[in-house]
Amino acid sequence: MHEIYIDGSSRGNPGLSGIGIIGIKEKNRVFSYREFIGIKTNNQAEYFALKRALQICSFQTKLIRIKSDSNLLVNQRSKKYKIRNLELKNMSMEVSNLEKLFDVVEYRHIVRTENYYADLQANSAIDDYIKYQKNQEDYGSGEDSELN
Repeated sequence: MHEIYIDGSSRGNPGLSGIGIIGIKEKNRVFSYREFIGIKTNNQAEYFALKRALQICSFQTKLIRIKSDSNLLVNQRSKKYKIRNLELKNMSMEVSNLEKLFDVVEYRHIVRTENYYADLQANSAIDDYIKYQKNQEDYGSGEDSELN
C-alpha cells in the first residue's frame, strides 16, 4: 500500500496557496510533488492537495493511505464531520469520484511534525511563485518600452 502525505498551505486565509504531496512505498519515497494553486483558503488548499494526490496516484496503485495533518479533511472524508461549506462540498464530490478509481482509500490524521516534507513542498510552491513574480517585476515583461 502506498502512503501518501498531503498538505495544503495558505499564507492568509484566503491567501497565496500551495500544495505538497509525498508518495511512499515500502519506506521509500517514490515521488514528491508541489504546485502553486492561486488564492485559496487553507481548507480549500488541503482539499486541492487531496484531489491532486488522487489524480497522481490513480496511475500508480489501487491501494492508498492518505496521511494529513488536517483534522477537518480527515474527519470529513471519514464521514465523522458534515461538510457545510459549498466550495468544499463541490471539491468533496470531485474527490469522491476520484476515490472510485481505487480499491482501497484510507485516511489517517497525523501530527504536523510527521507531515514535514509535504508541508515543505507546499510552502516551496508558494516561495517559487513569489520569487517568479519578483523576477518578473525586477526584469519587466521582456518588452523594450523605449522602442515604442
